[in-house]
Amino acid sequence: MTTRAPHPTDAEVPFQMPAPDSQTLDWFDGDMPYSREFGDHFYCRDDGRLECGHVFLAGNGLPERWAALRPGESFAIAELGFGTGLNATETWRQWKATAPAGARLTFTSFERFPMPAAAIDRALARWSELDAERRALVAAWPERPEGIVTRDLAPDVQLTVICGAALDSLAAQETLFDAWYLDGFAPSRNPDMWSAELMAAVHAHTQAGGRFATYAAAGFVRRNLAAAGFHVERRPGFAGKREMLCGERR
Repeated sequence: MTTRAPHPTDAEVPFQMPAPDSQTLDWFDGDMPYSREFGDHFYCRDDGRLECGHVFLAGNGLPERWAALRPGESFAIAELGFGTGLNATETWRQWKATAPAGARLTFTSFERFPMPAAAIDRALARWSELDAERRALVAAWPERPEGIVTRDLAPDVQLTVICGAALDSLAAQETLFDAWYLDGFAPSRNPDMWSAELMAAVHAHTQAGGRFATYAAAGFVRRNLAAAGFHVERRPGFAGKREMLCGERR
């Protein structure tokens, strides 16, 4: 779940956490969701799919890092903010095109307010490139997601969405991940998703040499990632955004 541009008529307002399991959506251009509670779009208004490639895949050195996988080996991606499933489906699409035969992808996402299937379907319908992945995700998605939702989307691709507060959910995890997509709502709108405590937990659940990437470039986010132990890089952002952040656990 991410933002790159404010609501066209939205003024800055104090952040208030939505009620449990509650999020009210507005729709722009027919298929672009906007969260009233967070005052934020779910992805870049220019092209969220292309932004995923620029920020999350390229920032994590993907798909190039997959090339080294041998049959039977897995690559583990984790994400803060599942949202519409855009990052998961675009990653799966690129995995299908580039991953070595016999390798396996696990994609784990932490999401406090999971969307219903109809909203996911509506949002992802914007991209014809994702039609196959969208249909598979929507068909596998529960009517009321809660707890831990795990689905084998393909023989070599497993999706897990952990519903609830990210810090609590991550604390219960033992997995070390190879790559992180940090894609919560904007830091100014959802500061808990970028806290020092959560960034430390992300670092603790990253393999040595593992990477992270995020569209965010706020100073406190950069400092929290560095304090957690990541080597942090600044790169040009997507669609004219001055900067994004990515980096490595050393």
